[in-house]
Amino acid sequence: MPSFDGFLALPPRAPKPRENGLTHVIDKGMNLRDIEGLFDTAGDYVDIVKLGWGTSYVTRNLEKKIALYRSFDTPVVCGGTLFEAVYLRDRIDQYKSWLKDQRFSCVEISDGAIEIPRERKLELIQDFARDFRVLSEVGSKDEAVVYAPYEWVNWMQEELAAGAWKVITEGREGGTAGIFRPTGEMRTGLVDEIVHSIDPSNVLFEAPTKSSQAWFVKQFGPDVNLGNIPPEEVIPLETLRLGLRADTINEVLLGDSAPKGGET
Repeated sequence: MPSFDGFLALPPRAPKPRENGLTHVIDKGMNLRDIEGLFDTAGDYVDIVKLGWGTSYVTRNLEKKIALYRSFDTPVVCGGTLFEAVYLRDRIDQYKSWLKDQRFSCVEISDGAIEIPRERKLELIQDFARDFRVLSEVGSKDEAVVYAPYEWVNWMQEELAAGAWKVITEGREGGTAGIFRPTGEMRTGLVDEIVHSIDPSNVLFEAPTKSSQAWFVKQFGPDVNLGNIPPEEVIPLETLRLGLRADTINEVLLGDSAPKGGET
């Protein structure tokens, strides 16, 4: 972490590699110079990078990108949509071999765009967990699909038990599905139901917008795991975590408690 002079006595943040307080960044096609710039400025705050959707499959310089991320001691994972395409094409074994050849250490397993039988998804999580750190995702990418909170909780518990390292709550890159309404408003009641039964340290909440990031920090503190963070939002998010932005200054630096609860 950067060497602050300490005069503000900010809340401590564990150094990388962290298990909690993760910032999961989405790479939608960054070039090597952009990656170098990101890590030169904000590398201490980037915990894992997702190559969004199926972009890894069509990126010409994929090996160079992965090697560059690896040089910054940052794991890379392919987007869950690529896994879903692999499942549809019945190429699971080939995908696993490709991931190993490309030296991926993580894999995302999701079913947000297609239907995968529950037992089969759990089998796949268990299978991939033998060789990779699995991030499984719950929730639909379809804005019109709304699951009951108890379904979210049951599915997340099952996937953690099957071997997932973290379970991702679907939010899409724009914050318009899953734990969000199509308008972008968060389903706060749903989140409350999830954390009532599941330790937030086991959950990675997709939070691509500043308002959602601030809400999570105010509710669960600086060490909440947040995902789908745009590269240009990494430093702004860290200031939210540290109370260096008006949105969270009272909650983080003064320890004020924010009201819990909300509508589903």
